[in-house]
Amino acid sequence: MKVGLFVPCYINAIYPEVGVATFRLLDSLGVDVDFPLDQTCCGQPMANAGFEEKAIPLANQFDELFNKFDYVVAPSPSCSVFVRENYPPILEKKGHLCQTSGKIYDICEFLHDILKVEKLPSRFPHKVSIHNSCHGVREMMLSSASELNIPRYSKIKDLLNMVEGVEVFEPKKVDECCGFGGMFSIEEPEVSVCMGQDKLKNHIDTGAEYITGADSSCLMHMQGIVNREKLPIKFIHVVQILAAGL
Repeated sequence: MKVGLFVPCYINAIYPEVGVATFRLLDSLGVDVDFPLDQTCCGQPMANAGFEEKAIPLANQFDELFNKFDYVVAPSPSCSVFVRENYPPILEKKGHLCQTSGKIYDICEFLHDILKVEKLPSRFPHKVSIHNSCHGVREMMLSSASELNIPRYSKIKDLLNMVEGVEVFEPKKVDECCGFGGMFSIEEPEVSVCMGQDKLKNHIDTGAEYITGADSSCLMHMQGIVNREKLPIKFIHVVQILAAGL
């Protein structure tokens, strides 16, 4: 099994430690993982802003660069789902059949569904509250969406429960949006902040020391509110917990 590691641009620029933790974790599990140096943004920001044509060259480069791998893994449900769901119709407009949309997985999805890990060599003796991002819940199915009224499950929680010492909590309104929503937080900042404040209250009420999740963009949005309002909680990407102590 040959895996290509895709590190989204905002993680590369702002949270490089998340990319490093992803590589270390996959390597520790015996995965043959490579990090192609010529990778770029997946094109999601352009498409979300209404400039889908601008995403086509990036999609073409991604497809060419990662096509040689058996799997593509990224520490981001948002970017992974964009490649999976949006690349085929975007590239089809130019007569190109996408080769990578069926190969890409978020790191949590890959560990849970493909590697089917049963134990992890990590330790994180802290209380954490899981943040379920909208893309992760409703497009990648990392957890059950409450509106579906189906039996509750959480792949992130399953993985965290393998980490020694961690105490896992979930907030009220467990899959409610934090208000980031890509361009939404820019176009409707007042509403976005109010949603973030509500979400943070529910996380803080769990008594957790950290908020964790699979999408750094959501964590970044909430951390901005915490920093401005000096609220008593910290943030950590879930892959950093799963790789803690390696």
